Amino acid sequence: MADGGGDAPRAAAPDDARTSPNTPAAGNGSSGPASRTTSFADVFDAVCRNITSVIRGKDQVVQLAVLCMVAEGHLLIEDVPGVGKTTLAKALARTVRASFGRIQFTPDLLPSDVVGTSVWNQRDASFEFRHGPIFANLVLADEINRGHPKTQSALLEAMAEEQVTVDGTTYRLARPHMVIATQNPIEHHGTYPLLESQLDRFLMKLSVGYPDRADELSILEARSDGDSVAGVSPVVESSHVIAMIDYCRRVHVSPALASYLVDLGNASRTNRHLNLGISPRALLGLQRAIRVRAAVGGRSYATPDDVKALAEPVLAHRLIVRTESQVQGVTSHDVLTDILRTVAVPADVTA
Repeated sequence: MADGGGDAPRAAAPDDARTSPNTPAAGNGSSGPASRTTSFADVFDAVCRNITSVIRGKDQVVQLAVLCMVAEGHLLIEDVPGVGKTTLAKALARTVRASFGRIQFTPDLLPSDVVGTSVWNQRDASFEFRHGPIFANLVLADEINRGHPKTQSALLEAMAEEQVTVDGTTYRLARPHMVIATQNPIEHHGTYPLLESQLDRFLMKLSVGYPDRADELSILEARSDGDSVAGVSPVVESSHVIAMIDYCRRVHVSPALASYLVDLGNASRTNRHLNLGISPRALLGLQRAIRVRAAVGGRSYATPDDVKALAEPVLAHRLIVRTESQVQGVTSHDVLTDILRTVAVPADVTA
């Protein structure tokens, strides 16, 4: 990912920007983490390279997906069938040596199929809780909008609070925890639109898109012998992802930059084209995301350029455009672009 620092004053990377007990090192596949000293950006790039070995020509999408994981966010991938949504999710999951769960959403899927259920144990004469796939570190919610809204809602507590409550008992989810959901465009048959509360729990929404001619030819050649995702090996452990998350929390966000984020939120809530603007949860997620982008760029502080680079994938899907504005051809992208253009940008964000 390109450095988002722009022309802002540069600052030295933090003293602990090199590998330490709290900073991850990239692995070399099945042999586990390497002992050599490596930077945060090196580890991030190693994860991205591992995924791009099967997702051809979509480097920016892959980088944003990995950034979303390190920012402790959940990812929604929307596109037409067959462009690699599930492949991207599976490749990311296989790149991290962590538990993986898959939920294939269908109209008859039940909430208990997602979170788990209590089963009567005749031997002990007691109920025993059987964990559902949501308890995995990385969860693929495939074609989420084919599931009934009641079943979709089973994800809400897990995605927002990192816990699941069943039969009055609350179970904590292990770190890291990420839901990677795929969905077909809502105008396709047999789909249910995601509720606003569900959309707001996804840190990012991405679209894979069709590959160009050269990349599509390489895909045909690479997959002639079977599923290429099966050959993807882990390059980091789940503990390394946690270390990356904790490392990014120390990236500085100045009071001026925090005020800029709040100003963006306020501008969206009073925009005449919107029924629903940016939530505080969205601003918290954007703050986590810009910290990761700064760390990838080797900086110890975030900048307005980081905000502008990530505003579209983090914020656009949360903006609900008024019906009359939609008729006029106004999109959430148009509104977001206008907000970023009109809200004043702070001059100094290093203090």
